[in-house]
Amino acid sequence: MKDITYDVRVYKTEVYKGQKATTYYVRWKAGKVRRKPFRNAAQADTFRGELQSAARKGEAFSLLTGEPVSWQRAGVLEMSWYDFACKFVDMKWKGAAAKYRQDIARALTAATPAMYATARSKPDDRALRSGMHRWGFNTRQRDHAPEEAAAALRWLATNTKPVSALTDDAGLVRDLLDAATSLLNGKRAAASTVRKHRMLLSNALDYAVELKLLPENPLKTLKWKPPVSTYAVDRRSVVNHTQARALLAAVEGQKPSGKRLVAFFGLMYYAALRPEEVINLRKDNVTLPPLIRNPDTGELEAPADSWGELHLVKAAPYAGRDWTDTGDAREERALKHRAEGQSRTVPLPPPLVRILRAHLAEFSDGPGGRLFYGVQGGELPFITYRRAWKAARKTALTEKEFASPLAARPYDLRHACVSTWLNAGVDAAQVAEWAGHSVEVLLRIYVQCIEGRDEVNKRRISDALGDE
Repeated sequence: MKDITYDVRVYKTEVYKGQKATTYYVRWKAGKVRRKPFRNAAQADTFRGELQSAARKGEAFSLLTGEPVSWQRAGVLEMSWYDFACKFVDMKWKGAAAKYRQDIARALTAATPAMYATARSKPDDRALRSGMHRWGFNTRQRDHAPEEAAAALRWLATNTKPVSALTDDAGLVRDLLDAATSLLNGKRAAASTVRKHRMLLSNALDYAVELKLLPENPLKTLKWKPPVSTYAVDRRSVVNHTQARALLAAVEGQKPSGKRLVAFFGLMYYAALRPEEVINLRKDNVTLPPLIRNPDTGELEAPADSWGELHLVKAAPYAGRDWTDTGDAREERALKHRAEGQSRTVPLPPPLVRILRAHLAEFSDGPGGRLFYGVQGGELPFITYRRAWKAARKTALTEKEFASPLAARPYDLRHACVSTWLNAGVDAAQVAEWAGHSVEVLLRIYVQCIEGRDEVNKRRISDALGDE
């Protein structure tokens, strides 16, 4: 029988006296040195004695769990890590957004190498990663994997450790978490990725407890310090109004899609829309002020200072065809931070009203009635507007500005809009409502972008204090 050993040594119990409690660690070697914590000395002595007894009897110890093979944990089942990960993916799939499905696959793909039981006959690392991410951890695609990927998945099914191996091996739990939160080169991933992957891994281990594969979630008792991070927008990425207008003018000059993209980017800058909200807009979502007949010419004209409104109901974030239920690259979903059916109303300032009137006059409705679509009439490709934006930056910005974070992503136009509203003195609660944030998140994200308010606030405090 493989994965067992008879070479077992039981060491003296270690005692760690912390500030709040004392922990007793039973140490033994079965293939490698293992440690199991206990709250009191009696429990530690009992467990240590049982290990010694099994070793004296010449029992086989598992190299995976470190415990005697004869110990079968009551109520705890066995399942390989890969089979469990697939089961977790399938459980999450139906209720998860397409982008969230991708996040789960990325986290599990990063974590799984820590659970390899052997390197024997192991396929190429790239083949394993590709097989897991694109096929194994994708409920829709798993049964359609090509032969190379299918072979990698078969190896994973028979050569990953059982989930129960995490029960008493804190070192393995730490290895699993480190793998999930690291890049391929071994360096720590970005703080946002670390937080996301740790959360997803913990969710998976909670599910393992539910399936009785683990008695408890070992991540919740692991001492681990997350990286220091900030959610704040980088002030260097926020354009001023002059720069924004120059960028929109540069977008218009891009061939062949520039003209149809001016309003696309204008909605981000003037109305703080997210790209997935803009891409899903239809004419019914837009309310423009009525035209007024000029008494001198008799023609209908748009008032120069009139505002309009947007009524947002759904967004269509990009996820890729492999991850949506329909096979489309985008998945129509409820607005971010909104329940299904909840809408959001956003004001349209006069410059944006003019831009939208010009767009509606030149371009007919696209597929599904959307305002924005590709030159060939299909869905506006993600790569099309990204390329147009990059080219516009190169045209409108100086060489130094182009190399900086200034408006590096179309999303930075949204940051510029929200910053403009806040710096104009618009009430934070109102800005949060227009932008689709909570007030707490809004102020935390944009704290570095609020300028010139110190003196205003000091005057307000002085006025409140009177002549004291």
